[in-house]
Amino acid sequence: MYLADGRDAPAAVPHRGRRWAAVPGTVLALGAVSLITDVSAEMITAVLPLYLVSGLGLSPLGFGVLDGVYNGVGALVRLAGGHLADGGGGRHKAVAVAGYGLSALCKPLLLVAHTLPVIGAVLALDRTGKGLRTAPRDALISLAAPPERRGQAFGVHRAMDTAGALCGPVLAFLVLGVAAEGYDAVFTVSACVAALGVLVLVLFVPGRPGGVGVARSAGRSAGRSAAPSGPLRAPALLRMPGVGRLAACAVLLGLTTVSDSFVYLLLQRRFEVPAQWFPLLPLGTAAAFLLLAVPAGAVADRIGRRRLFLLGHLALLVAYGLVLAVPGGPLPAVVPVVVTVLVLHGAFYAATDGVLAAAVAGVVPEAMRARGLALVGTGQALARFACSIGFGAAWTAWGDGPALAVATAGLAISTPIALAALRSSSCPSAQRTA
Repeated sequence: MYLADGRDAPAAVPHRGRRWAAVPGTVLALGAVSLITDVSAEMITAVLPLYLVSGLGLSPLGFGVLDGVYNGVGALVRLAGGHLADGGGGRHKAVAVAGYGLSALCKPLLLVAHTLPVIGAVLALDRTGKGLRTAPRDALISLAAPPERRGQAFGVHRAMDTAGALCGPVLAFLVLGVAAEGYDAVFTVSACVAALGVLVLVLFVPGRPGGVGVARSAGRSAGRSAAPSGPLRAPALLRMPGVGRLAACAVLLGLTTVSDSFVYLLLQRRFEVPAQWFPLLPLGTAAAFLLLAVPAGAVADRIGRRRLFLLGHLALLVAYGLVLAVPGGPLPAVVPVVVTVLVLHGAFYAATDGVLAAAVAGVVPEAMRARGLALVGTGQALARFACSIGFGAAWTAWGDGPALAVATAGLAISTPIALAALRSSSCPSAQRTA
């Protein structure tokens, strides 16, 4: 819901007895798929930075390029996934199945990929699958949930997704501790778990979104839910009220959002975290995200999604500042700082990930929902791709401290700029879902 000056206002509060109505089954089913898939994905993500940098001797710049490719390829493909899903006939589930299936097929390929070019190709293919599935999945969530509880629905999904992210590193840690072949064992278990996620998607997620979300929003959206008869290009989407400024702010802030892998490498090096404990660092982020995702989604529905999105970046700014300000040293002495940074990192994701998707869903008509989500998500991911390369280059040239200082300064400058841009955005008051 938007005020006359474009600021997103709290959504209309439903009757007290209905505020926490049951989450739609489609959201829960997709949450289960994401939970299982994230167990598989985070098993690999937890060990990959150390495997590449320490095991294969990759430089920070090389890792930044590879990490950027890992995320940038998926970002570009996301546009195709959104276009295919919105292409008529309700193909959201079919495109999502193709994306999840492609990523699952990539996991066993890591068993035979032992050189950087081959690993890079496999990771790019895996991100292609992620790019295909993300927009259709988020569109299914937004179409299944009523507009006034859309933030809560995304929060529930992200909480379930993050439960998988929490379990993945633990499972990788346990596998590394008992398996003779270490990394290969992690890749094998990850492949089996990914296949289970695809099976759950095929069996339990309905092919067409429906239920309370679509029914309740039908009357309000009738005048703006029809898609143009021809293919919708990015400039047309960006000209929609609210979409362009959301996309611009996501890109601006993404340019100063350091990759998760770099955050964990910074903590490991500056605070002397033993290598065998490295896979557990993502647990702090995942635990905070898990605990805060649903409350953050509900808060966003009440105070405004764009406002909470910006507050999340302030939490990230504080986390960067702590890493810079606290002197490095042995782990026991700096455990409180490491834990605080990881909690703030998780709070950042809780306040931004699903919240941004809910905000975009509120300004894009249903028939173009997947494409709108894909467009904003792609811009954000490409900005983070550029940040990965730039941060890796700065680390290689100047060291980790100066590189993080530059990123922190950039985030400190871009956050108030984004605040001013969103405050001055202009959306018609008739456009009431946020």
